[in-house]
Amino acid sequence: MPSERAPQLESKPNLTGNMPELTVSELAGALKRTVEERFGLVRVRGEIGSWRGPAASGHAYFSLKDEGARLDAVIWKSALARLKTKPEEGLQVIATGRLTTFPGKSSYQIIIEALEPAGVGALMALLDERRRRLAAEGLFDSARKRAPPFLPRVIGVVTSPTGAVIRDILHRLRERFPRRVLVWPARVQGESCAAEVAAGIEGFNALAPEGAIPRPDVLIVARGGGSFEDLWGFNEEIVARAAAASAIPLISAIGHETDTTLIDLAADLRAPTPTAAAEKAAPVRAELVEQIAVLARRLQAAQRRLLDDRRARLTALERHLASPDRALATPRQRRDLVQQKLAAAMRAGLDARRLRLARASGLLARHSPQAEFARACERLRGLSARLAQAMRARLALEAERVAFSRRRAAQAGERLLRAFRHGLEARRGALARIDALSRSLGPEAALQRGFVLARDKSGQIVRSAHALTLGDQLSLTFSDGVALVRVLGGEVSESTRKEEAAPARRRPSGRVANKDQGQLF
Repeated sequence: MPSERAPQLESKPNLTGNMPELTVSELAGALKRTVEERFGLVRVRGEIGSWRGPAASGHAYFSLKDEGARLDAVIWKSALARLKTKPEEGLQVIATGRLTTFPGKSSYQIIIEALEPAGVGALMALLDERRRRLAAEGLFDSARKRAPPFLPRVIGVVTSPTGAVIRDILHRLRERFPRRVLVWPARVQGESCAAEVAAGIEGFNALAPEGAIPRPDVLIVARGGGSFEDLWGFNEEIVARAAAASAIPLISAIGHETDTTLIDLAADLRAPTPTAAAEKAAPVRAELVEQIAVLARRLQAAQRRLLDDRRARLTALERHLASPDRALATPRQRRDLVQQKLAAAMRAGLDARRLRLARASGLLARHSPQAEFARACERLRGLSARLAQAMRARLALEAERVAFSRRRAAQAGERLLRAFRHGLEARRGALARIDALSRSLGPEAALQRGFVLARDKSGQIVRSAHALTLGDQLSLTFSDGVALVRVLGGEVSESTRKEEAAPARRRPSGRVANKDQGQLF
């Protein structure tokens, strides 16, 4: 037995045997047939990811994923055109299709033939119950809905400030009739969408009619198209109640024309798209001008017809009178007098109507974009000239006085700065809030809180004490100026601070003469 086992232990196993050789394509084809025969038609539930839209060929490539796995998916061009539910990034769907492999990437994928949203049935039931309950409370009654004003002075818009919706609304308003627009930024998708939209509606209603921020005459709540789940925030009860309780007429423009949300039912007016909401909020200025011109022409034609009718009636009455000229003398004189009075009254009426028409035309002309732009340019040129003249005069005065006293130069510079700031604040009030916000987030705010910005002689910021050596000269930027210091050593004792405090007060070069001098020069 030992002699028979020894050769078996020393020999190498035959790995090939009688196994046939396969090419890579043959093996990939065998795997493809195995997968297609085992999984002929499957239904897969997952979330759409990596969606980039159809390729140049018209086919769509994306993936279905869940918490633990990812599956490549393909929709051919012909099947994509037949789908009722269009794929979108992040949409939960149930896909029906055939499982296959793609030998070119050694991967498996599903070829989708049908697509339907997942979980929409539960949302639809919840929406139907909420719609019936709010309708029973009277939130959707047509009797409580109000028409928006014909020509609002201020229009409030609750939407995302970075999307295409607000640009479409502003573009349409500029084309029709430029109006002042206030935007309340709000998320239009996600968990915080409903709360932010409701806060925007209530915030606009809380503005004082004659306050610093004018209260809008009409509100627009707008969002672009999206899936049923994307628009769900506008089906929340808080949004519907805020829209119904709004004292300002509200126009809703959520999604496309086929999308209907609870805010559409509670709003005073529903628009199929955000662009249509802008059209409902403001009339067309050119049409108003044309309408006024048509009414003026109709008024003139009516006046001419009235005069012709009166003359014809008067002529007919004259023909029926059989008395001689002596009997008609007085009536003729009375007729001439009445005719003169009538002509005078007609001229006065025409003048009054022409004056009203001229005032209306002047008002429309003053509000045209070209006139507003021209006036703005004229004001800007005048302000620029005045500012340039004031700057040249102030700089010349300061150049003459700077040799005599730094204090007087700093005071003059401070007065110049105050005058410059006053001029800017008087004409750029709208930018003051943005500037205040930027200052609160900038380095100046940190300096106001007591921090100091240290720079070396080359102007680079010093970030560590280990980068300093004895005798280095530093510039310390405080909130009110810049001071030059020199490094004396490491940690300083209290006695050393007291010894160096007195010489520092005697050196005028270590202090800034005025807190605004660094900002001026």
